[in-house]
Amino acid sequence: MHALTFDRFGAADVLHWSEQPDPAPGPGQVRVRMHSVGLNFADVYRRNGNYHLSGSAPWTLGYEGAGVVETPVPGDQGFPAGTRVGFADMPHANAELVVVDRDRLIPLPDDIDFDIAAAVLLQGLTAQYLVTDSFMVRPDDVAVVHAAAGGVGLLLVQMLKALGAVVLGIASSETKRDAVIAAGADVAVGYDAWVTAARELTGGHGADVVYDSVGRTLADSLAAARIGGTVVFYGMAAGDPDPVDPRLLMDRSLTLTGGDLWNVLTGADSRRERAAALFEQIRRGALKPHIAARFALRDGARAHAFLESRAAIGKVLLTL
Repeated sequence: MHALTFDRFGAADVLHWSEQPDPAPGPGQVRVRMHSVGLNFADVYRRNGNYHLSGSAPWTLGYEGAGVVETPVPGDQGFPAGTRVGFADMPHANAELVVVDRDRLIPLPDDIDFDIAAAVLLQGLTAQYLVTDSFMVRPDDVAVVHAAAGGVGLLLVQMLKALGAVVLGIASSETKRDAVIAAGADVAVGYDAWVTAARELTGGHGADVVYDSVGRTLADSLAAARIGGTVVFYGMAAGDPDPVDPRLLMDRSLTLTGGDLWNVLTGADSRRERAAALFEQIRRGALKPHIAARFALRDGARAHAFLESRAAIGKVLLTL
């Protein structure tokens, strides 16, 4: 098979399309022939050497995608050869063939194609737990969404609106802010005056919840929340946040909570039930994934460069 690999850390041009041994499934694993792979900033961070990578070079990035079961678990009637599947959390997805734990497979309904599955499983399941597990959104709650034109951001805006929230999205360019409004946000602003905009939207009280995936903005996110409000911290795209003095939380009765998808995907049933709910939202038209661009997997270096340009609105896919 071929895979997108790299043997040293660095810019996008360290990525190469290379021939690799076909992976052999272990006990309880299947081999999937990939059709579409999701690209995430975590892949960029790993390529740069900022995230932990197991094993030795050459490394293969990627954690999510969709394809067809080629080699099933012997005797398994649930996922026989030819079954269309997706997954959100198995390594080495940037390859023609990927070994996946059976328990992490998500069956794809006939009306969910490979690209849609690869575009929503990781980021859609993330947005889903942010509005249900990290903070239980209620009608008329005011929610602020950082990086609202990104892969998670656009899905998060749509889910919040489906729950009846008032949404302020933050995005760095006019084009991105237009996309945020198109996704349903009530207000879209840049990063120069968003705290003021949040205060104005709420009559000076502050937002019920602020979703912060930027990191360096955490202090402002706490300032933009109302007394008794919540800040959900789930990423650090712009770097680690400064430490938070717990007295600030006490003085304004704030809740600061973290979010990580792997803490809610606790087993095969959980991930499949959550994915089924996600697919149903797409089926009803309540959730419309936005694919920013598609690149052939062999051209993964171009895809990484595009993602790093910050021009992407929605999800970048690598296709085979």
